[in-house]
Amino acid sequence: MSGEFSSEDLPKTQEARLWRGDGWTARVIKNEDDDGWAVAMIRDGEPEPALVGPWTMGRDKKNPKPLDVNAFNTLVKTASEFVRRHEQQLHATLHQRITVSVRSARITVSLDIVPDDENPHASLTAHDEAGELLAGVAVSPSFKLNRASAEAWSESNFSKPAER
Repeated sequence: MSGEFSSEDLPKTQEARLWRGDGWTARVIKNEDDDGWAVAMIRDGEPEPALVGPWTMGRDKKNPKPLDVNAFNTLVKTASEFVRRHEQQLHATLHQRITVSVRSARITVSLDIVPDDENPHASLTAHDEAGELLAGVAVSPSFKLNRASAEAWSESNFSKPAER
């Protein structure tokens, strides 16, 4: 989240097509794919919506149903859960860990990727059962950590793996 402004800088708004509060903005917009409506949930300080989903038509079947406190609270909860799951998935992708048995020792091999725009890089580390560092090497961020690659690296006495 960018730190250019805080949610306190944005006034609380409660309009039929725009609600703002609790760190979020819900904006009802025309659905570009059909004649219906959509709602975009934007976290304060973010340039793009975290979530866009269909929105209900009003009674006149032309205009969108107005936002209300219950709908807004549900949208905030849904968008927050979506963002949390995305952040957890990203963390799991960038920080992988697998435990293998090599020569009767249990070794935990970790791959930590830093997705820097200009200099993405990654490190591969191995720890024994007590958590002591056995080895660490720099690898490409595209290195694939799986059981076979962890075992092969461990069995090679942790020499730098060949890049694929």
